[in-house]
Amino acid sequence: MMEYQTLSVTQQGKIARVDLNRPTKANAMNAPMWQEIRRAMQWVDRTPEVRVAILAGAGENFCSGIDLGMMMALGNEIEDPCDARTRENLRHVILDLQDTLTSIERCRKPVLAAIHGACIGGAIDLVACCDMRYAEAGSRFSIKEIDIGMTADVGTLQRLPRLLNPAIVRELAYTGAMIDATEAARIGLVNRVYEGGDALEREVMQIAETIAAKSPLSIRGIKQMINYARQNSELQPDVSPPSAEEHIAPAPRVSVQVFCETVETDDHALRAPRSLIAGVAAEVAAGLVGLILLIGRNPLDLGNR
Repeated sequence: MMEYQTLSVTQQGKIARVDLNRPTKANAMNAPMWQEIRRAMQWVDRTPEVRVAILAGAGENFCSGIDLGMMMALGNEIEDPCDARTRENLRHVILDLQDTLTSIERCRKPVLAAIHGACIGGAIDLVACCDMRYAEAGSRFSIKEIDIGMTADVGTLQRLPRLLNPAIVRELAYTGAMIDATEAARIGLVNRVYEGGDALEREVMQIAETIAAKSPLSIRGIKQMINYARQNSELQPDVSPPSAEEHIAPAPRVSVQVFCETVETDDHALRAPRSLIAGVAAEVAAGLVGLILLIGRNPLDLGNR
């Protein structure tokens, strides 16, 4: 197993545990940590013996976000006599940070976040990439970037609107409000809240063990399809409005498209349909045609009643 400066990475049976390990700095994410998170997720993805990963934090807090020392040093790192090149250098830095977080989504194994204490700023970017999020009752959450004149542009604002009500995301991002674990569960940011750190550790490990006992190929396919569905707009039926002049209007036209993708595995490729919704839409279309033939009119034509 690789050595890390800012993480503690261990394996217990089929479960990997990745702990942010800068407890004296509230696990603030400095430059080495950003690189090591990506390396750890790549290791989880490539290790056949590992089927699930738990992401947690050492010490009293899960993570306090991006290390401000890293932010202050960023100016010297990207500086160039040409303003355009300075901006281009900044773009590359941001893309690299985004790629670190996306490595959690790219990992074909489920990643469960076990959150305690503070989960602030960049930590929200981090947990938004995880498959599931669980919190200890004393946890607190904030999209804090607005309070230092920044935009949460490395993952929070791209992912949270697909996880939560977009209006809630706007409120949290515009105000920088701090919310507790109960509120985080109410809005859907975390799956469940546990009383005390011991209960959090025990229950998240039990969930991880349950997942690890399932077919790894099926789990990979599920993650791949759910991620695809989240990142792409849903299939929408193209329904033509019925003709007011016709007693029996033509059947609605329903556009159905089924996506398939090859999910690469260690042993062989698994092909799975990308959308079961498409099949349901086809059944609905067939049902409408049958109903039209049965009652002699288009059931969608409300204007002729």
